[in-house]
Amino acid sequence: MSRTTCLVASFLTAFCVAMSAGIASAQGLIVIHRPIPIPLPRPIPRPQPSPPQESYKITKLEVNAKVTDQVAQVQVAQEFTNTGSRQMEVSFLFPLPYDGAIDSLTLMVDGKEFPAKLLPKDKARQVYESIVRSNKDPALLEWAGTGMFQTSVFPVPAGAKREVSITYSQLLKKDGRLTDFLFPLSTAKYTDKAVEKVKVRLAIESSQKLKSIYSPTHEVDINRNGSKRAVVKFEREHFIPDNDFRLFFESSDQKFSASVISYHPDKHGEGYFLMLASPPPRDEMEEAPKKTVLFVVDRSGSMSGDKMDQAREAAKFVLHNLNDHDLFNIIAYDSDVESFKPELQRADKKSITEAVGFVDGLYAGGSTNIDGALTTAMKMVQDDDRPCYILFLSDGRPTNGETNEMKIVEDAKKNDKHDARMITFGVGYDVNSRLMDRLARELKGQSQYVRPDEDLEEHVARLYRKINAPVMTDVKIKFDMENGGTFVNRLIPKEVFDLFEGEQLVQVGRYKKSGKAKITITGLVNGEKEKYDFAADFTKDSHDQTNGFVEKLWAIRRIGQIIDEMDLNGQNEELMEELVRLSVDHGILTPYTSFLADENQSVTDLASARRGGGQAVDRLRMESEKLAETSGRSAFSQRDYKNRLQNAQNAPAAQPAKAASGGFGGAGGMGGGFFGGAAPASDAANQGLPGVGAGMQGGMMVQDTETDGLKVVHSVRNVGNRTLFYRDKIWVDEEAADDAEKKDAKITDVERFSDEYFALVDKNTKEENLVLSQQKAGEKLLIKLRGKLYLIK
Repeated sequence: MSRTTCLVASFLTAFCVAMSAGIASAQGLIVIHRPIPIPLPRPIPRPQPSPPQESYKITKLEVNAKVTDQVAQVQVAQEFTNTGSRQMEVSFLFPLPYDGAIDSLTLMVDGKEFPAKLLPKDKARQVYESIVRSNKDPALLEWAGTGMFQTSVFPVPAGAKREVSITYSQLLKKDGRLTDFLFPLSTAKYTDKAVEKVKVRLAIESSQKLKSIYSPTHEVDINRNGSKRAVVKFEREHFIPDNDFRLFFESSDQKFSASVISYHPDKHGEGYFLMLASPPPRDEMEEAPKKTVLFVVDRSGSMSGDKMDQAREAAKFVLHNLNDHDLFNIIAYDSDVESFKPELQRADKKSITEAVGFVDGLYAGGSTNIDGALTTAMKMVQDDDRPCYILFLSDGRPTNGETNEMKIVEDAKKNDKHDARMITFGVGYDVNSRLMDRLARELKGQSQYVRPDEDLEEHVARLYRKINAPVMTDVKIKFDMENGGTFVNRLIPKEVFDLFEGEQLVQVGRYKKSGKAKITITGLVNGEKEKYDFAADFTKDSHDQTNGFVEKLWAIRRIGQIIDEMDLNGQNEELMEELVRLSVDHGILTPYTSFLADENQSVTDLASARRGGGQAVDRLRMESEKLAETSGRSAFSQRDYKNRLQNAQNAPAAQPAKAASGGFGGAGGMGGGFFGGAAPASDAANQGLPGVGAGMQGGMMVQDTETDGLKVVHSVRNVGNRTLFYRDKIWVDEEAADDAEKKDAKITDVERFSDEYFALVDKNTKEENLVLSQQKAGEKLLIKLRGKLYLIK
């Protein structure tokens, strides 16, 4: 064939290889061989005069890996369908960042093995550039500069399906006690429809005990089998994988273990870090941890019907899951306050049976005496030696007794003599959500929000499973440089109170000094003080964005923290300026900064917002006035959203799920939060974060607080750690905005796919080429590369 034009789309596989230069990854690519350019398939509607002759969709993508210590055996299966009107002649390319990185590679098409030849990176670059030039599509640029395996050509008739499988082994990168598994799912975004089924399953087996298991990219389901085995799953249907799958796991025979991931993109500025800490499992203790649980339930008239039925079942769930040595009581309130017993009860069989009878007799009626109920609960707590958790449920506003929000919180704090933790459940849109958040923040707890169409019992049960086994309480964490001195700041959560069995602490922050450090964690384990020290290394300079997710996660949580501070303490000029800066730099659109998506604004406006000034702060001041709302749909949605930001566990890509309820809730930001930002290892809820993501395929989802739903924004894109804004009919890299607004700004015009264009590609980093790869036909891109401005047309 004299000329090869290729249509490239995701196929299947990834390789994470521990090499001196860092993580390596590879993807399989479907290539259609035709002598004319063919548009790259994307799962968004676009006008077409007739059905395309060559196109396909990926119907299934399954990844199964067995990881033994640092070695992974990976099997990947992909099914794709020729959705075009003619037979396709296709082959597969497997980009390899390093020659010889694959061991035992086998490719099967419908059960038949296909040979593949290895091309060194120089030869592979010619193939990549040939595809980009002839196809007039830059998608392959993110792999330029890597080697590849290439298969022979085979036919796929119109309408036919093909199942392709690949197996390989790999040595995973290991940094200290953390092993790093990477699988690039993101190339599967090149398909003419969303992938019908995506499934990733990792079976991990370690010679040492498994501690933290954490994905910075996806909400995963983690099931542990003993102390040295675990199965990690991620499953979605009708899904567009816009980011790669990544998983860290820590192995250590220490009783308590902690590790740090650091990222320092600007050597003149502060770095970012993430700490993972796993408390000792309960089977290493002499007996189950003791605790006190008080269930305070609203039985006012507005709770009648299904809500009251669910509240009764939730209370029974808590009762039936108490440990033998636990203390408990149940308090029901409307206009009056009634307790199951005058004092705390031991959770023996007789007491539980009687308490279930008390719960069955609860019915809804009357007004809402929140202050009286909390006062009764607080005065019951007497034991300093065990943690106390108050599960407080309300669906409305205080209408009886003390009704002033600040006075209710003040009374609760005054009566809290034994450092109780307050977990609040706001049920339905009528709840005073600001009061719920104040109580949780001031009493070292967290907030949960239950929408009208959601099951209250399910929320309470999920939360209670997390707090059922407090392994370490009264937790204190200290960071010290090896040569002395504190060097970290802006920790989120700021304080950590308790750690629970089956959970891991995920704390993020900034650091001023780099080098070797010591982390000291102290706390009470069954009433006895214990202390653990861990060595950590805070990097001086990050040469790539391998750990760039740490910066993004810190920004997400910090924005939630700022909104929480403005909500509970009022507007603050400095905080508003920081909120605008973070929103621009990280492309995080909140209900208060969604105006940044207005494409009618100028580049000068964007530059001003990036500096935290100008009209953007004035607009934010106006938009944030809605935080004055204490109840109703908008108030509920705002507080649910900010809590989910504060307790985010990863930095998700575009395509967040439908707004989920509650998230992990909590006052885990400036006020702490008793989970300390911890996520349960088994929680697989699809908690999307609107306003956070790439927005490359179908637009970025932004929270609409008025409807408690989502709206789509097409004028902002996240690409890696960069953000692009659509201004003056040009996509503007936020890093270019400051220079572009200057009168003497020098901007070099570059035509796409020209020799000058590919000269830039040769000099770019992988992250810079990733930005170029997302430029679509007909678009203009203003980008800053190596200190210079380029307008790519």
